[in-house]
Amino acid sequence: MQQPKCKLIIPLTILTLSPVYAFAEDDAVDTYVVESSRMNTTRQDSSQVISVITQKQIQQQLAISADSSQVLSNLLPAYSPNTQKLNNSSQTFRGRAVLYMIDGVPQSNPLREGSRSAHTIDLSMVERIEVLHGASAIHGMGATGAIINFITKTNDTSEPLKQHVNLQLTTPTTDATSDTLTYRASYNAKGSKDNWDYLFGLTDDVQGLYKDSEGDNVGAATVRGDLMDSKSYDAFLKLGYWLSASQNLQFEVNRYQIKGDMNYMGVAGDRRNGIATSAIKQRPPGRAPFNKVDTYNLLYTDTDLAGMDLKAQTFYQRFRGRYGATTSSSFQDTNTSQTIYDQSQNESDKIGAKLTLSKSEVFAQPLKVTGGLDLLKDTTSQTLTLTGRTYVPETTYYNYAPFVQLEYKPFERLTLQSGARYEHAKLDIPDYRTVAARNHTAVEGGSPTFHETVFNAGAVFKLTPSVNVFGNYSQGFGMPDVGRVLRGVSQSGQTVNDLIDLSPIITDNYEGGVRFHYDQVHFEISYYESKSKLGSRIVENNGLYTVKRERKEIKGVETSLTYQLNAEHQLETSYSYIEGQSDTDGDGKVDTKLTGADIPPNRLRIAWTAQWSDTFSTLLQANHNFDRSFDDKELDFDGYTLVDASMQYQLPVGQLKLSIANLLNEDYFTYYSQSAYKNDDFYFKGRGRTITLGYGLTF
Repeated sequence: MQQPKCKLIIPLTILTLSPVYAFAEDDAVDTYVVESSRMNTTRQDSSQVISVITQKQIQQQLAISADSSQVLSNLLPAYSPNTQKLNNSSQTFRGRAVLYMIDGVPQSNPLREGSRSAHTIDLSMVERIEVLHGASAIHGMGATGAIINFITKTNDTSEPLKQHVNLQLTTPTTDATSDTLTYRASYNAKGSKDNWDYLFGLTDDVQGLYKDSEGDNVGAATVRGDLMDSKSYDAFLKLGYWLSASQNLQFEVNRYQIKGDMNYMGVAGDRRNGIATSAIKQRPPGRAPFNKVDTYNLLYTDTDLAGMDLKAQTFYQRFRGRYGATTSSSFQDTNTSQTIYDQSQNESDKIGAKLTLSKSEVFAQPLKVTGGLDLLKDTTSQTLTLTGRTYVPETTYYNYAPFVQLEYKPFERLTLQSGARYEHAKLDIPDYRTVAARNHTAVEGGSPTFHETVFNAGAVFKLTPSVNVFGNYSQGFGMPDVGRVLRGVSQSGQTVNDLIDLSPIITDNYEGGVRFHYDQVHFEISYYESKSKLGSRIVENNGLYTVKRERKEIKGVETSLTYQLNAEHQLETSYSYIEGQSDTDGDGKVDTKLTGADIPPNRLRIAWTAQWSDTFSTLLQANHNFDRSFDDKELDFDGYTLVDASMQYQLPVGQLKLSIANLLNEDYFTYYSQSAYKNDDFYFKGRGRTITLGYGLTF
């Protein structure tokens, strides 16, 4: 279906009350200080679009699905539809890369983007999710599309001990068996004693076989990794010590693991004839795919350091992501007639520090200055575990980045914001040889360095106490998938220092919009354009996926409306329109539509929450993904609508939850399967209707 032009969609979205994120407690969210901004700004005063997914919303969505990507997709239309797999390939935000963080600690692995970064923490450990829309360099490399920061639960409490237990059971409504059941249990405890406070959490999740709307087995992602037929756990600990009323030292550690059970093997579908990839009960070859992630974070804060706010943070993240065994052409060796099964494993170790110092009323003026320094060392490699070969050589990325942000209010109704960040980056890559499929090409190592200064500037003007307009220009700094570039070299005589494909991605983001907040109505609409002269796009070449550097331009509209009908009923609606093109012929002008591997479809969300009594509440939500056409007609997308419903009832002891996902039992192929890559192994249908019964107890 041909999409309407952007200039027509704006009035259409207003007339239909179209939208982008839901807020259960809008007044609190608007005035809440957004940590991820690093400037102690509020959503209402920001010149950049910011979403805050509250604790209440997270709990509502967890009752429907425990998949963190599904939760984000349900609430953020600018975020691509969920793949329903461990691999979150194609899940972009506004058509660009997302920097995932946990309390400011980067989780994304841009040096070898294995599309596993969305699954590094269980949402039962998360208090809220802060989302900065558009390109931003405020936290460094990777945020060309958005920053999604998972803020973990707080451990401050006036009680010596407070505990919570939650149990859930999920089953499909079509062809349910013992193999299709999903079990989930979580526990957390928090308390305080003297100057100490603590929080401990533990979650265990066992996912069964998924069924589509017709009761057939959903295809198993044998190679890329699946949530279906897997076990996961998350262990989280946070300790805090108050040195004084303004000084706090906090340490946290999160261990997350998800691993396939290897009970089902994928069976290729047939895209041309509409036959979905399936799964049979058979152990796949090789070892089980997994994500294993350890995140350590030490944070010192002082809210009164000579009239300034200080945050000093140091962190370490260890990521291991293994993929399933396959006979990929990139694993083969012409020197042997034997077909080689192999499987790859990404390994990344990050160590870094962030220092932020902020002062208000500088020189007795309405000027806030925030400055700091970020340091990062990221060591990443990719190995072929069954044969012991090196797929991507160990690559070390060094970065230091001083920055400054200014906020000035010349008068009460106007807020001006600006800033700059200097990125000094270096890659350290040894001499190496590519695998046999790339002719065992010898590549001379090197240490290419990059120096970039990225800027941002914005303004918010209050037309009335209820209406403000905002505008923003911001740049994002990112790196291409270095691993794909290095392993894809096939021409002899190459040296790392001369590979232009290793150059950084600088994204320019322009945005303007209007916010309206009056009584029961909250409305926001914005228009943005995102441009990069040397962007990055993954292309398939004879079974190998390589990086192509080319100009990319994206534009879109986001709008949201929340209407509080009365004290008991609230309506929320949100919409995202997006279109994008790339320069495939190298003439400096974009000419080809981006596919589903890069941009999401246009998306609409509508939700109704109701508090029928002190003990009974409900949620009904619908997400519609509109049809999208591409220049490659084999990738045209046939849209679909997913409707979910849930209820919550307060028992004399504990709380009962009942939810139905895909209430109408929609029969559909996922967006990724239809529009990203033409591969019969990835032609997955979406999950059919499921029912989840949960019980929670706080004591």
